[in-house]
Amino acid sequence: MTDTLNELPPLTQDFELGFTYTRSLGPVLSRFLTGLRDGQVLAARTRAGTLLVPPPEFEPVSGASIKELEPVAAEGTVLSWCWVSQPSSSAPLNKPFAWVLVRFEGCDGAMLHALAADAKEQVHTGMRVRVRWAPERVGNVKDIACFEVHKQ
Repeated sequence: MTDTLNELPPLTQDFELGFTYTRSLGPVLSRFLTGLRDGQVLAARTRAGTLLVPPPEFEPVSGASIKELEPVAAEGTVLSWCWVSQPSSSAPLNKPFAWVLVRFEGCDGAMLHALAADAKEQVHTGMRVRVRWAPERVGNVKDIACFEVHKQ
């Protein structure tokens, strides 16, 4: 008895992963990105008084629309991190860096972004970082070029 399945060529299909839609921004994310363009980090104030960066369109607990955004310091604390020793061509930095989860000063939420660091040994949970603004800002998340070590 022959195994005919092994005699058949494998099935293949070309596939390109992509997002075939355009997302329009609501009032909250539009204001957040306009703030980044202007060199300012804006946080959402929930009814319970918590501050969230990046701001959601709706409160996580109640589902109510977010109404208030307020500026916060462009610095924070690393909650978690992962070192990237060989960045891909699409990485935000072209040399080794860390992905960091940053809680902005006084905020309850956290934001994922790149941290420029010279060596893995410089990065640790609890370290202080600050935003490095892109030289030219246009109103998107790349207006934060990366985070950098905050030297006090």
